[in-house]
Amino acid sequence: MIVSDMHTHSSFSSDGRASLSDMVAAAKAIGLRCYGVTEHIHGDEPSLAQYGETDAAAYFACARALQERECGENFSFFAGGEYNYAPDPRALDYLVALSEKYRPDFVVNSVHNVDGAKCCHFSYFEGKSKQRAYGRYLEEVRRSLDAPYPYDIVGHLGYVSRSAPYADKKLRYDEFADLFDEILRTVIRRGVILEVNTAASNSGSEFLPDADVLARYFELGGRKISFGSDAHYPSRIGEKRELVCEQLAAIGFTEITVPNRGTHITIGL
Repeated sequence: MIVSDMHTHSSFSSDGRASLSDMVAAAKAIGLRCYGVTEHIHGDEPSLAQYGETDAAAYFACARALQERECGENFSFFAGGEYNYAPDPRALDYLVALSEKYRPDFVVNSVHNVDGAKCCHFSYFEGKSKQRAYGRYLEEVRRSLDAPYPYDIVGHLGYVSRSAPYADKKLRYDEFADLFDEILRTVIRRGVILEVNTAASNSGSEFLPDADVLARYFELGGRKISFGSDAHYPSRIGEKRELVCEQLAAIGFTEITVPNRGTHITIGL
């Protein structure tokens, strides 16, 4: 049984539906040993603003107080952030400065936008074949791996497939082998962690990336895997962790990796 969930959101994120204290309480209630909250950090200074931005000062103040109260021998709560990669130098500078100011316990690096469009919205796919839409997304993921801010986890690889309009939505390794190999080799070379994310509704997969990509990652030598439900409300915390544990074990993985302030904690499956 996987006993960590390192990608969740509370109401400090604009799309979160429960308080941070309620999310932490729910994580403890289902027996997690390691629980991470990753509020959305878009890199949106006022001139770049597109989405509601997390109040980082309020979030980290609340999270640090909760850590004092809730962490103990059998439970650790990590205050992280999900950074939305954007190639704009101002956004990158903003995220570097935020990291230096608040020192998150860990960072999930995610791609949500490609070519100026949010790639889970139907507008992104207009006039694009599956090959083009998914290919551009994977190219942007590869670009994000060179971001100047510190990050620990590569988040929801395959996000583009969540709302794709194609009859066959699944993002398969063999259809984009070269791009996937470049991404996976870079993840391994940089020593960061590949996330298995179970918020995969409408993607054609039970989790992202799918098992074929995870198997290739293992074949290339990748062993650092993180579990994330991407829960935005308490009842989804830990969702599908039994399924993910089973699939990872079948591939050959034996442990989950949890990042904390530059160190990696390993927990057996």
